[in-house]
Amino acid sequence: MRWWALVAVTLGTFMTYLDNNLGNVALPTIQRDLGLTISGLEWIVSSYILVFAGLMLAGGRLADVLGARRVFLAGLAVFTPASLVAGLAESGGTLIAARAAQGVGAALLTPTALALISQLFPDPAERGRAVGIWSASGALSMALGPTLGGLISENLHWGWIYLINVPIGAVTAGLALWAVRPAGPRTRHSLDLPGLTTSALALFALTYALIEGGALGWTSAPILAAFAVCAAAAVAFVTVERRAAEPMIAVSLFRSRVFTGGVLTSGIWTFGVFGIYFFSALWLQNVLGFSPTQAGASFVPMALVMAVTAILSQRIGALLGIGRTVALGMALMGVAVFLISRVGADAGFADVAPWFILYGLGGGLLVPLTAAVLNGVPKDRSGVASGVLNVSREVFGLLGITVLGALLTARQRASGLPPLPAFLDGYRFTLTVAAAVLLAAIPIALYALRPGRTPGEPQTTAAPETVGSSN
Repeated sequence: MRWWALVAVTLGTFMTYLDNNLGNVALPTIQRDLGLTISGLEWIVSSYILVFAGLMLAGGRLADVLGARRVFLAGLAVFTPASLVAGLAESGGTLIAARAAQGVGAALLTPTALALISQLFPDPAERGRAVGIWSASGALSMALGPTLGGLISENLHWGWIYLINVPIGAVTAGLALWAVRPAGPRTRHSLDLPGLTTSALALFALTYALIEGGALGWTSAPILAAFAVCAAAAVAFVTVERRAAEPMIAVSLFRSRVFTGGVLTSGIWTFGVFGIYFFSALWLQNVLGFSPTQAGASFVPMALVMAVTAILSQRIGALLGIGRTVALGMALMGVAVFLISRVGADAGFADVAPWFILYGLGGGLLVPLTAAVLNGVPKDRSGVASGVLNVSREVFGLLGITVLGALLTARQRASGLPPLPAFLDGYRFTLTVAAAVLLAAIPIALYALRPGRTPGEPQTTAAPETVGSSN
């Protein structure tokens, strides 16, 4: 029954990931059909990210307080109808509002999925395998998303990009009601409304600034105001959390080098992933001349290798140790990114595929990192710990697009070359920086995920392939 429950959890997460990967390819078609401006088009993407990132910590905490099963089902109850509205939308405003509602559902589903896995599989070894399967579903969505999105946008109405979630959501809800049993008696927790409010406000403001900073200008009044609100809300959050009887995020979580180092390493990984997908999609189409479907298909080998490696990664971690496995994964990704940056302007699919595959191999080796972070926190904090992990990925991912995008633009302007060679020069420079960032995470992973414990961490009794934890 537990493995059927894992299928339900995996399907729920797969649906949210697939939705995001499907939509980007079809944006030009949506723009033409609904008569949207560039700003309106951006908000179809941004409204989802803004709400998703802003509420993810709250979703994790709700899972700890109300029960992961209940919140997971609530997420499905929001995300699935919102997808129906998005698919039937006849105006930009309706679609943007539906995408924001999808963000609410995803903020409930994503951290809750990891919390459920933590509860369903208390044995660290089994939990590692379950996380591997769950992570493989995310990689599979990366393989299917761009290709399926291209096919839909070229052959069907773009609404099917969102309508496809409706049957998936219905099947997932039925399976979850049957297979995911309510948890037994658990420690009662308060909701910590001040913590929820201030954390959400800080994340909303930060996400807005990162999304809109490039378009509005980093020194414009709205962006400076957003950063100021983020800073004030963050200070307020720390203040109320120190005084709260049951803080939303216990400071003790960050005393664990596994948790803190794992969150940081995961964030750096996402910094590279978002940059690779976003800018490589432009490179494949603008420089190499690929169609949207061909560009999407170029990522398929990478994602499939990542999915297979994710399933095998726990065994590899048992052989090498989790720290060395994650470090190896970061090294392979860093090398792959650098080699991709060296590909010429006349390259074809066969020229880019080997380096995309190498990147996928490295990405799959990072799965034990998620299991290590979950093993390093008490079960009744698994929801908010998952929320912290996912928030770090979302924020670092936006930073990847923002920072690397600014570098690419600056390099283009400074090159003095015609548009196409200037873009290629900027792309190569940007990927070289991304490779250096990925390689910089290697010592962090080796230190944070080494066996044993640090002062202030209790001795772990986990299986040999796990690392020290903080309980």
